[in-house]
Amino acid sequence: MTLSHAISLHQPRRLDIGANSTARVGGWARDAASIFILATPQTAAFAERLCLRGKVTVFSDILGEPDIVTFEAALQAARAAKPDLVIGLGGGSVMDVAKLVAAMWNGAQTLGDVAGPNRVAGRSTRLVQVATTAGTGSEAGIRALITDRDKGTKVAVESPYLIADLAVLDPTLTYSVPPAVTAATGIDALAHCVEAFTNKNAHPVIDGFARMGIALVGTYLARAVRDGQDTEAREGMMLASFYGGICLGPVNTAAGHALAYPLGTLLHLPHGLANAIIFPHVLAFNESAVPSKTAEVIDALGLAPRAEEEGLYKAAHAFCAELGVEMRLSQNGASKAQLPRFARDAHAIRRLMDNNPRDMTEDEVEAIYRAAF
Repeated sequence: MTLSHAISLHQPRRLDIGANSTARVGGWARDAASIFILATPQTAAFAERLCLRGKVTVFSDILGEPDIVTFEAALQAARAAKPDLVIGLGGGSVMDVAKLVAAMWNGAQTLGDVAGPNRVAGRSTRLVQVATTAGTGSEAGIRALITDRDKGTKVAVESPYLIADLAVLDPTLTYSVPPAVTAATGIDALAHCVEAFTNKNAHPVIDGFARMGIALVGTYLARAVRDGQDTEAREGMMLASFYGGICLGPVNTAAGHALAYPLGTLLHLPHGLANAIIFPHVLAFNESAVPSKTAEVIDALGLAPRAEEEGLYKAAHAFCAELGVEMRLSQNGASKAQLPRFARDAHAIRRLMDNNPRDMTEDEVEAIYRAAF
């Protein structure tokens, strides 16, 4: 094994995983006097399962991907609550806001001050991340994304101070996630692993996490879509998502996520769906640059025979579509007139595009959007 470059690997200090593990949070946090929970209107209902003591304040106004207005409202609510513990109870959007609130509520830094890598001054408030979906892996990572709706872009913050003290993967919290959302978020977890695995900055240590995540998706995603209360499948997908989150820290994603982001910021598609639509196109585009690793991916997903017969793109597209994902941009609200703008914006996300194993021109980006249309 050749360790070609140095990396830093950050992980939560503690991971609780398993059915009903949410109930352990209260014991871990028994000394917390003021607790601030971030949630959606739906996930706020899970707060009672945390078995918390002390004063609890719930901010449940996070709807869809968080924007600057939502983040600022959450920050002000936290400042009123003066918490000594912040809990993110939801999917990636909720957990991203929770990271920033925990680090910033009692400081003077603004979102502009912390945007980019390693600009967060510190964090004195403990942070718990309780995932309610299996996709983003945000509970494992050091990054947070906030949408700037005025610019149509995402503000990316990266800092070791955003890592959780405790991460909880309780598959019972994902029972109610609908099949189509389960499929899309599961493909997002897969994309995290695959884009890190095939990345220009790939690293053997991270390759190990990526391989485990890809294999778990191949084993459990279809099962979780078919039966939402299949505890083993739900737990397997939560672990795949967690591994994907670990991959994002030292290596990050590449062109797949760069192409997905404009679909979120401009078309307002959920992040998982946007990544699912793009996934087979970029996987096939990159095959010539990373043939052996791509072969590992399709083998782990059980697609090798189909890919040999029909071609990689068709096999990967069918994998996503047969899970119930609507793969056509035209059926997800896009117009042909928007595609050049999507391409310009995606191509400009150099922090991700420059990670891709094969260079991609703006025309090639637009061609992928047209194929997905």
